[in-house]
Amino acid sequence: MLKVDIISDVVCPWCYIGKRRLENAIKQLSSEYDFEVEYHPFELNPHMPKDGVDHKEYLTEKFGGEEQYNMITARTSRVAEEEGLTFNFDQQTNSPNTRKAHALILLAKQENKQQEMVEALFKAYFTDGIDLPRDQNLIDIAVLVGLDKNNVHLVLTDNNTHQLIGERERELQQLGIRGVPFYIINNQYGISGAQTSETFIKAFKEIQMKTEVTDESCDVKTGEC
Repeated sequence: MLKVDIISDVVCPWCYIGKRRLENAIKQLSSEYDFEVEYHPFELNPHMPKDGVDHKEYLTEKFGGEEQYNMITARTSRVAEEEGLTFNFDQQTNSPNTRKAHALILLAKQENKQQEMVEALFKAYFTDGIDLPRDQNLIDIAVLVGLDKNNVHLVLTDNNTHQLIGERERELQQLGIRGVPFYIINNQYGISGAQTSETFIKAFKEIQMKTEVTDESCDVKTGEC
């Protein structure tokens, strides 16, 4: 068994690319290992206005100009295409506040649909250009995934859930995590960035070997094995 905790944000293109690469690695190792995968919240911009801001204006300023914006988004789209993903940056009109999206991901975990929810949110944003700050859009996405509509309504307006997301993000920051995607394997090994599938495979095998050595060792103080 390998436990993979994933820290990501649904508006991070490399988190989506990393998701697909990780899935490919898991698929290739499915006959050797069992995997438990869980997503954890990380807002790239927790201070983003509730209704978001203009997507291109925001990223153009962030990247240092329109030329840089065009160059970076074109390169990211090419990498995504290599992983079988379609990024339509020209269809994205809004850079959203993602707190409510993370609330849906937490709810989906309770209903055993977290992987599907994360995938649906990534696709909605990067491929379909759906405006994520609109509650109705989030509701539609969640219901299509199979979440209970009443529960979705509740979690989108539940201040306790939103506060919990903030607390979890602060806990992750205290661990030294400053960027995403970030992966924690078996609660102790960290992998930063959207690594290639081959890199994930190599890391998983090395980590499993270390775990096996630990599990099969003897305690030098007690003599117990």
